[in-house]
This record gives sequence, structure tokens and C-alpha cells, in this order.
Amino acid sequence: MSQPPTPPPPQHKRLARPADAVAPGAARPERSFTGIPIAPGVAIGPVFSASEPKVEVTRHKIQAADTPAEGARFDAAITQSRKQLLKLRARLAILPEESQQEIAPLIDAYIRMIGPSRLVRGVRRRIDETLLAAESAVVEEAEAIAGAIQAQVEPGMSAEDRAGLTRRADEVREIGRRLVRNLTHAPFRNFAALPAGAVLVSESLRPADAALLDPARLAGVAAEEGGADGHTGVMLRAVGVPAVLGAAGLAHAVRPGDVVVVDGTAGTVVLNPSVITLTAARRAVTAFARERQRYAMLRRLPAETQDGAEIELAANLELPLELPQIAQSGAHGIGLLRSEFLFMNRETVPDEASQTESYRSIVEAMEGDPVTIRTLDWGGEKEIEALSAAGIVPEVADANPALGLRGIRLLLRRPELFETQLAAILRAAVAGPVRVLLPMVTNVAEVRAARETYERVARRLRRRGERLPEKLPPLGIMIETPGAALSADALALEADFFAIGTNDLTAYTLAVDRGEADLAGLYDPMHPAVLRLVQFATEAALRMRMPVSVCGEMAGNPRLTPLLLGLGLRSFSMNAASVPRVKQVVRAVDIDACTRLARRVMEQSDAVAIAEMVDGFMGRPVG
Repeated sequence: MSQPPTPPPPQHKRLARPADAVAPGAARPERSFTGIPIAPGVAIGPVFSASEPKVEVTRHKIQAADTPAEGARFDAAITQSRKQLLKLRARLAILPEESQQEIAPLIDAYIRMIGPSRLVRGVRRRIDETLLAAESAVVEEAEAIAGAIQAQVEPGMSAEDRAGLTRRADEVREIGRRLVRNLTHAPFRNFAALPAGAVLVSESLRPADAALLDPARLAGVAAEEGGADGHTGVMLRAVGVPAVLGAAGLAHAVRPGDVVVVDGTAGTVVLNPSVITLTAARRAVTAFARERQRYAMLRRLPAETQDGAEIELAANLELPLELPQIAQSGAHGIGLLRSEFLFMNRETVPDEASQTESYRSIVEAMEGDPVTIRTLDWGGEKEIEALSAAGIVPEVADANPALGLRGIRLLLRRPELFETQLAAILRAAVAGPVRVLLPMVTNVAEVRAARETYERVARRLRRRGERLPEKLPPLGIMIETPGAALSADALALEADFFAIGTNDLTAYTLAVDRGEADLAGLYDPMHPAVLRLVQFATEAALRMRMPVSVCGEMAGNPRLTPLLLGLGLRSFSMNAASVPRVKQVVRAVDIDACTRLARRVMEQSDAVAIAEMVDGFMGRPVG
């Protein structure tokens, strides 16, 4: 991109001031609560509670003669909900531009769900066929759909995929709640009385609540319910004030006049802080503001080592609403665009035109920075209703989805799906530099078959008169299984670039599901076997003078940056929030020292010794 937008000055430094005028509640003792850190920073201010009366819906039926009237009530609730959501969308103008771009797509998703959707059809069917009152029909249908989505969770599913299913289920429940409140004429939460510099404390917050919050007046947010991966967490990060969710017992403990300290970095909330706690919190506010300023300066500096090696730091993208975060991070392009978002939350497979438009809008938003688009990576653990409904994938998942029909295997088996996506990517590639990435490749034959399809689609598009890049975008592969890593020499003869997916590579190598709490200690990306596979694949690419990047969690871990540089990697793709921290490490090291570190590490067979070497590297030379 030409130049990332300059972020607004840190809210936290400005919002800390009201607490100076408020003394801690001397009559009430200090109490601490631990929750989930959502948005970093420290906020100090008086408590503001905004309760939302609960709506209890008792299942009740109607007479057959009343179904038209009940259907009309439901239609009126839909109309009212649409008006509210459109008004909510218009209110986004008070938020920073990057926050608007993050919240708007979710509100648009809500609006689509009260159109000709599965939810609306199901509610009408329950009213007409089972004679349920409209609010009862909404509650039962929304819960049935949400439950079906969450039932798709399978053993071995990654935390990322579990979180995606939870978000989809929450979207359905949220629009169901809105319809019920409008059917019962129940009031919604109101933030109009929120005083400047206050900290919002609530039992729960809905994603749409974030659109009602004015970050210029709000110091911070803390709630008893919610988590980092849900839509509420995403929305609060967009608002940009310190936030903690999942702080059990907090909302029931607050009283009018209480003062609270919210630490969105540590995930703690202190009610009625002592003088000592309050002093430490004010120091933390200042320190965080300085850190933000330092990272803002870093964003404009090159990712270059002390001895002049240029390092490419790109960002992963799962949803288009993450684009503003990528712009703020200073990332050089998108190193991994997960295209699954196009296929989720819909009943039909997206056609070539709609896919083209989605890819093109992302490529254009990157303003000339490269975008690597991974083709659909469906697996038995990633249920996509549209694929099942179209008969493209089985409705019943494989017994062991991680080892079944997934990634490139599915795409080659269903060429119509593969060709449509390739055509859309090729058409979007005229908007800027694009690369195509194939998931879960395990052998040479798959790459050859994919390239044959790729070139055939390009020829067909040119005959059709479509405008394409003169030279086709590079076609690369994910290295995410031991088989692919050990075959890297042969695969390098067929692919244009490698992207090493260290999450799956670690899981497959160690036979450990990182989502299983009992086995989490065994999931270790610094295991000697994992490191040797990364080294083998990297060296195979370098011998062919072929681009190679790492795009798993290892890429975004600053602790591992010197080791990966020492192994020969010069391209990293990570969560956007990790880019400044990794860049800070890159600019503090030189390649020779990193190479010596890697040489010593690769001589080790003990993961504990490896961890000690890695942790001891920064700050002292490695001999």
C-alpha cells in the first residue's frame, strides 16, 4: 500500500484524566477480577452500568385462524429490525474509519439474515405448520440453526475453526434476540447517559452495542461474559479502548460511585483501587501510550536487519473486516488470504462473479502490495453448509477429518469448484499483484494436476475475452505435512513458491491437537523434528532460488524470529497485530548472529535446551 493511515492518538492517555478527579471508594475494599484480555491498554474511571432487561419467552401456540396475523407481526418485527440496523450502520460515522470498516460487515450480515434467509423461512414455517406464536418460533428456529452450526465441532478441529463456528452461531442468536425484543416491545440497551471518561461495566455486551459506543467519551469496557474470538471481542478491538471480557462476578459487584481500573493487556479488572494500585495504573497508562507511539514510528520504518537484510513482513487475513488492522500494522501485503469466508454463512456456493468482486476489492484495498490467495481449504472439520447443500462434500464428516478429503484433494475431485475459484482469482489479479496458494499438498502429482487446471482456466478466460495479467500469477503450495516437507526437493521443481504452515506441520509431526487441553503441553513448534522439517523445506526452496515464507503461528512469535532468520527465511506472514513486534526484533538483530544461533539449535535434540538458547539469544552474542 502507498501509506498506511495514521491512527488516532491513543485513547487511553486522554481518557485517564477523569480518574484524577475521582478518589477510590474508601468505604469499599479493593477487589480484583480476572478475565480475558480483549483490547490492550489501561483505563481508569468511574463505573457506568448499562443494563438490558432480559426477555423471557414462554412457548405458546396460536389458533390456525390467527396465523396470518402472527405472520404480519413477524413481518413488522423484521421491518423494525431492518430500520434499527440501518440506523445503527449510519451511526458508525462517529467511529474512526478503520473501526467503521470492521463493524459495518457484521451489521450487513445481520441485515441479510432478516432477508430471504434460512432463519426467516424457518420461522414462517413454524408459525404456519406448528402454530407457534412468532416470538416462540423465532427462539426455537434461531436456537435450532445455532445448535446445528455448533454441532459441526469435531475432535481435532483447530481453535481457529472452533471460534469461527461459534461466531456463526452467535450471529444467528443475536438477530433472533433482536427480532424477539421487537416482537415483545422490550427496550434495548441505552448508552445516552454515559459520562465522558467512564468505564462501561456490564454483565454482557452484544456486538451491535459496540456501534453505539463513542470512543471519544468511553475510557474502557469490562463485562462478565464473552471471549476473545467472539464478535463482541472483535467489535471492541475496533472501538479501540481497553477492554476485558469474561470477568466473572464483576457486574454484580459494582455499585454507583465505584472507580475501576481495566487492564486490557493483562486481562484484569480492579474495583475500588487502592492508592498504590491507582498510582501503578496511571504509570501503566503512560507506558502504554509510549509503546503505541514507538510502534507507530516502527510502522513507517523498513523491516531490515542491522546488517541490511530486507525482510518481508506480511499479514494473514481471515475476514475482510481485518483490512484496517493490516493497514495500521504496516504489513507489506497479505501473505495468506484464507478464502473460506466467501463460502461461509450462505446456502449456495458463490459464483465466479461474486468471488471475483470479493477478491478484487481486497486486492484494490492493498494498493499495490502483494496478496496471496489460498484456494478453498475445506476439510471434514470445516463444515460449510453451501458445499453440503450442493452435494459437493458429504454431509457426514470423515471419521478422522484431518486425514480425509480436504484441501487440494477436494478441489481436484470437484473441478467445477476449483475452476470457478481459479477463474475469479485470475480475473481479480488485474487489480494488483496476486499469488495463488494451494492447501494441503502432499505429492508432486497434485501440483501438476492443479497447474494443468490453472492454465486451462486461463486459456478459457482469454478465449472468452476476459482481461488477465499478461503473466499468470505464481502458483505456490502450502508445506504443512511431514510428507510435503520431506518431498520439498521434488515439490520445488513443480511449484513457484512455498508457504510453510507451521500450525498443521507441528500438529501432524507430533500427532497432537493443539485444541486438546490435556495435550497442549506436547504441542511444541520448537520440537527438533518440527524445526528440521522447516529447515529441510526452506533449504529446498533456497536451492531453487524460489520464494519461501512461513505463515503459521511461529511467524508471528517475536521470540522465534531470530531462529527463523537463521534458518534462511526472509518472508513471514502473521496476524496483523504481531507485525510491529516482529519488526522490532528484525531491526535489532543481524543475520550472522541469527545463523550461528540456528546452527547451534539444529545440533540439539532436546526441546528444553532449544528453548533456553532461543530465549537467551536477544541481548548477548551467540558464539
